[in-house]
Amino acid sequence: MFDKSTWIRLPRNVVVGHGVLDETTDAIAELHLGGQPLLVTSPTAREVAADRVAASFAAGGPEPATVVVEEASFSAVERVVETAREEDAGFLVGVGGGKPIDIAKMASDTLELGFVSVPTAASHDGIVSGRGSVPEGDTRHSVAAEPPLAVVADTGVIADAPWELTTAGCADIISNYTAVRDWQLAHRLQNVEYSEYAGALSRMTAEMLVDNADSIKKGLEESAWVVVKALVSSGVAMSIADSSRPASGAEHLFSHQLDRIAPGVALHGHQVGVGSILTEYLHTGDDGRWRNIRDALARIGAPTTADGLGIDDGAVIEALTTAHEIRDRYTILGNGVNEPAAREVATVTGVI
Repeated sequence: MFDKSTWIRLPRNVVVGHGVLDETTDAIAELHLGGQPLLVTSPTAREVAADRVAASFAAGGPEPATVVVEEASFSAVERVVETAREEDAGFLVGVGGGKPIDIAKMASDTLELGFVSVPTAASHDGIVSGRGSVPEGDTRHSVAAEPPLAVVADTGVIADAPWELTTAGCADIISNYTAVRDWQLAHRLQNVEYSEYAGALSRMTAEMLVDNADSIKKGLEESAWVVVKALVSSGVAMSIADSSRPASGAEHLFSHQLDRIAPGVALHGHQVGVGSILTEYLHTGDDGRWRNIRDALARIGAPTTADGLGIDDGAVIEALTTAHEIRDRYTILGNGVNEPAAREVATVTGVI
């Protein structure tokens, strides 16, 4: 008897383009959410976008409450949850980069309230996904969270964000190549459930970035358009799979270990990009396919070496040999890469 079922949660409204920040309230009105919004933002994002969003809400009713967060932490999530209850908020709006959006989606999951994502930077695919990432001590937790009911991404605002954030978002998407390879490997060797649809969408998204790498330029709003669409597609692939597998494999484990070994040195997207160079080599050997990833990263201005990340060679070797310990997820790293093999991989690919 066939009894398989799934529940795919996707954004109902995705609004992308120039000047769409001023359409935030319209996009939310179509969702028919009850109560007042609670805005979750960061100091910079508040100046760039959140105050404008608050003013739009205030034009049609009382001004919404705003929580400004400095860093991603579980205590920040708790503060947002407490404020939402005090204000009797009907839904949450995350305005900013990864930190306020992750905090808002995690708080909304706890509160069982709707969540709307308003990114001010295209630094990673968390703007659409149902996952939140929060550091704690020397590790980083990736937890299930509330996916957005709507995404409002103003390409004018995003194009003005620091360029390194955009290149990090591009690198995060390009790393989908190796994430899907790991997922397929786990399916073959460990019988992990695999979605052909989600896997194909994730890989196509990475190909879109690679094919358009030469057109992604600093200060060009069209570049923000391409990157945001790719990030949305990646988030949708994760929602279809009900897993982060389409966009998170060994390259993400490598990045999580770097967060422990050299915290705060490099951006997440840049780290997974370099990790993807290494893990593509592990998957395919020296047949040149890892060079496609490296060259695409280089064309958009993302780091391709340890030096580019600002870390030393030893950190790369340590991360590559211990990344398999991060979580119980089968990848090309298997039960671990020994030091001589890790050094060979990093040297051949030019990462060290």
